[in-house]
Amino acid sequence: MTRRTVVQRGLWFEEFDTEAVYEHRPGRTITEADNVLFTTLTMNTQALHLDAAFSDRLPPFNQRLVNSMFTLSTLIGLSVAQLTQGTIVANLGFSEVSFPKPLFHGDTMYAETVVTDKRESKSRPGEGIVTFAHTARNQHGDVVATAVRKTLVRKAPEAGS
Repeated sequence: MTRRTVVQRGLWFEEFDTEAVYEHRPGRTITEADNVLFTTLTMNTQALHLDAAFSDRLPPFNQRLVNSMFTLSTLIGLSVAQLTQGTIVANLGFSEVSFPKPLFHGDTMYAETVVTDKRESKSRPGEGIVTFAHTARNQHGDVVATAVRKTLVRKAPEAGS
């Protein structure tokens, strides 16, 4: 018996659907270690992320906040396996990034994406430009981050290629 091989990958340009909401699961619970490691790796010495004594007495949150760049990176990362694993050529840019509510240690982030636009590349045959509207929510359903991302994505290979 010959078995069919199935390789996990993102979607080819032709497979993106502007009528769908792509829910990315599982979610990701954010730990103190995640926040401290990312913050120190990126040389962000902001006390709101690193200094518990400082943050605990600072209204309105009275606790450390998860680094917003970690929040953004995780939002995008949660979408990769479903949307762009092995099919993306490059990120072309980010816009409309916002953080309406903070994330805290122990929160779980869930992500979803809507394709807001797609078009064939005029200068790169075999590729297209896809625009994503990403949204991250915490375990309570509160929106904690949004971002619009433009990407260059490969078209499906020709049969036999």
